[in-house]
Amino acid sequence: MKKILYIIGIAAIVAAFSSCRGEEDFTESIFNTDIPAVDPTKATYEFDQWLYDNFMVPYNVEVKYRFDMSASDLNFQLTPADYNRSQLLSHFIRYLFYDVYTKFAGEDFMKRYGPRIFHFIGSSGYSPTTGTEVLGTASGGVKITLYNVNEMKPYSDRVKYNGADVDVLNEKYFHTMHHEFSHILHQTKSYPVTFGQVTSGSYDPIGWQDRDSVWTHQHGYVTHYASSATYEDFVETLSCIITDTKHRWMNRIINAAAMGVRQGDKEDILELIDSLDIVLDAPKSHWNNFTLYEESEYNDQTDEYDPTNRYVLDEHRLLADPTTHTYQVVNKAADAYVDQYKYKELRKFTSFKDDFLPWVKVSPDEDLTGINSLLKKLDIATKWYKENWGLYAFTLRREVGDRQAKINDFLKDEVTIYELK
Repeated sequence: MKKILYIIGIAAIVAAFSSCRGEEDFTESIFNTDIPAVDPTKATYEFDQWLYDNFMVPYNVEVKYRFDMSASDLNFQLTPADYNRSQLLSHFIRYLFYDVYTKFAGEDFMKRYGPRIFHFIGSSGYSPTTGTEVLGTASGGVKITLYNVNEMKPYSDRVKYNGADVDVLNEKYFHTMHHEFSHILHQTKSYPVTFGQVTSGSYDPIGWQDRDSVWTHQHGYVTHYASSATYEDFVETLSCIITDTKHRWMNRIINAAAMGVRQGDKEDILELIDSLDIVLDAPKSHWNNFTLYEESEYNDQTDEYDPTNRYVLDEHRLLADPTTHTYQVVNKAADAYVDQYKYKELRKFTSFKDDFLPWVKVSPDEDLTGINSLLKKLDIATKWYKENWGLYAFTLRREVGDRQAKINDFLKDEVTIYELK
């Protein structure tokens, strides 16, 4: 009892002392407030000041572009990020990431939920255990690390960005950023359990990298990495909506639908395509003239290739035109590619809507995955995004696409690359 009274007495004294101190008017800091936030003597001062004004002040975000071994993954052999490319990537992050979310979610959204550190690495990171390339990582919802910065196309008045360059930006950087940011959001507000139940029996956290895209799509996943775990599947689904090209989405849809669909889902497929802003009826649309190939496997016993029941879209025979974003069948070299890998023509199609969908079998089988599972996951993920954050993934996709279409105007009018002083 005496000990308890003693502790209470000490607490009362501390409380009284604190209340007295609280009445004082603190007018002077014990620290030197004349020191600027950015060191003007550094050779990188101009860029550092830009980062301070555009990331630190509005969002409390640090962009680490200088090589920091203590903040790097010591399992990899890494190189520093190029100074000029770091500037370019920082501008793109502000224009294509922060400004997009702020436009639709409000000024406080990224201030509250955005990452606190961006960490740039110049080279690739290759996993010593899986042999896969690491494009980016996130640490505790605080830091996002982006690799391959030195592979970015540099910008100048004489060098313009084209569609292929934008695709690289999405694949190397922005897919990763939306993926990791979606992790932050679902760790704040959990995603529905029903999402993981759609394809609960086929997740593989160890062997996912050995799965090809055809198997992945036919089992209801947007990417092979999505098939590694439920939470990776969820964020990959959202990131693919925002960043993947129309052509990649059509490859995914055709592969996923080729094995069959359930009753009523054909209309949902066309609705998804419409949401992705893919025009099927355009006269020059590639989807009015495409081919499915049957893939064969080599048999050591017979020294021949045996056909399997898997299908592959003719994507390796397509060449993207960076100026028009259209696709064309390429030359004889592509035919040699088909022969080399023993892809045998299964069927030609003249129209996705009028020829492909009527050809696809309709099955009542409830265990059927593929496009049906993909549609369910898209519905669950986009509803969660809308109900919890007021964000519509397909609207973000259109905004990002519109901004990317004007990327050269942005570079010309808004971007200054500072030289070392």
